[in-house]
Amino acid sequence: MDSIISIKVKKTNAYFYFKKSNYNRMMDSIKKLKWRYAVKKFDSTKFLSDLKIEILKEAFNLTATSYGLQPIKLVIVNDKEIQDNLVKCSFGQQQIIQASHILIFCIENQINEKYIRDYFNLIKKIRNTSDEILQPFQEALITTFSKKDANEIRIWAINQAYLAMGNLLTVCAMEEIDACPMEGFLADGYDDILNLKDKNLTSVLVMPVGYRAEDDIFSNFDKVRKSINDSIIQL
Repeated sequence: MDSIISIKVKKTNAYFYFKKSNYNRMMDSIKKLKWRYAVKKFDSTKFLSDLKIEILKEAFNLTATSYGLQPIKLVIVNDKEIQDNLVKCSFGQQQIIQASHILIFCIENQINEKYIRDYFNLIKKIRNTSDEILQPFQEALITTFSKKDANEIRIWAINQAYLAMGNLLTVCAMEEIDACPMEGFLADGYDDILNLKDKNLTSVLVMPVGYRAEDDIFSNFDKVRKSINDSIIQL
């Protein structure tokens, strides 16, 4: 039977009680998040297994998105020739060629009435929800998006891509997969090399994944973060 441990919160008289196994699990999660950092040099001889890639695929697909519309797609590149070409559009950042795989977070270029109706048809197929229940929400969503201009929809979709990247960064930490989130790249170049326009997509974020090189000096740097009291307000 698990023993019980108590923790006293600083500057309060409150105590929290946890089963030892739950506390150890919690601390293990924190330890892995502290282990994670934006890798500056990958070991180009190490590659992610098919299982690890499948985990990342599933995690991406399970990411929460606004209205559940999933206006994002993930392009996974595991081809050194393509990766080498992408370096030229990444301001020379060598992680792109060193990494096992490159994850490119993309947004759909057309979020229109058809896209929304297709989403509600999927709900109906999976949940067998009646039209009577779905119709009001569907029409309200179509009306909402009809009032947005193309740039507003683009910004909204990009925000969903950031949600997905944040989710995958955490999953990578839990799976001990190294990663480097990147905003610094030329989207037009990526779109051309990967023929994304033909797929009605635009690249917005990039994340090389793999395993850190032993001589990446950044792996030994202490994390620079505000104190909990400075970054969190608890009411």
